[in-house]
Amino acid sequence: MQQLALICPIVIPVIFWAVYHYHKDRHLPEPLGHLLLALGLGMLAAGISQALYIGLEPLGLRFDALALADTSVVALFSYAMLAIGPIEEISKLLLFVLVVLRLKEFDEPLDGIIYASFIGLGYAAVENWQYLDYLTPTEAYARGFASPVIHILFASIWGHWIGCAFLQGRSIVVAAAIGLAIAASLHGLYDFVVILNPHNSLPIAALGIVAIWVWRLKLMQRLQKDASQTR
Repeated sequence: MQQLALICPIVIPVIFWAVYHYHKDRHLPEPLGHLLLALGLGMLAAGISQALYIGLEPLGLRFDALALADTSVVALFSYAMLAIGPIEEISKLLLFVLVVLRLKEFDEPLDGIIYASFIGLGYAAVENWQYLDYLTPTEAYARGFASPVIHILFASIWGHWIGCAFLQGRSIVVAAAIGLAIAASLHGLYDFVVILNPHNSLPIAALGIVAIWVWRLKLMQRLQKDASQTR
């Protein structure tokens, strides 16, 4: 019973956001097994991300972001933009390109957002698990619902760029580079703002997340409309 209570802040948000995205893909829903695969890929991406962070240590480039916030704003900004954002987005993007694009059911532009979102959801689940020991139950539930939003949104950017390029027969290398640059930059900027001043900067960070969410929501609605009109 105690173990169940511990994992609820992770499992309940995962189920919530998974059902939400499955509903959004209602016109031509992806196979449930593929979505679970993407969720698992996200968990694997979290492991890859951790390995990349560890790989910075021999180079003397791995730092404690919270410590940097207390010592150097410039160093924190550089670390957020050049390490946190790129490492976490590359880890997710890599598995998307290597595995998801090979699925024969990947056949419409909306799929790029859906699969990337499930990868982001899996990544967030592992990240939230790692933070459980440091949070109160209330904080764990709050993070459980909020953290997936962050990873889902940033992953949706490169997922959309790559997915469209792949379906249109364009270079996914160029699309991946552009999508990754945008997502990693926004991710790094978000982390910089939140880590630098967690309390006073949250409204600013929240406004940025809402803006990306509105963009994503409108984009998904347009893609759904286009898909329904072609059938």
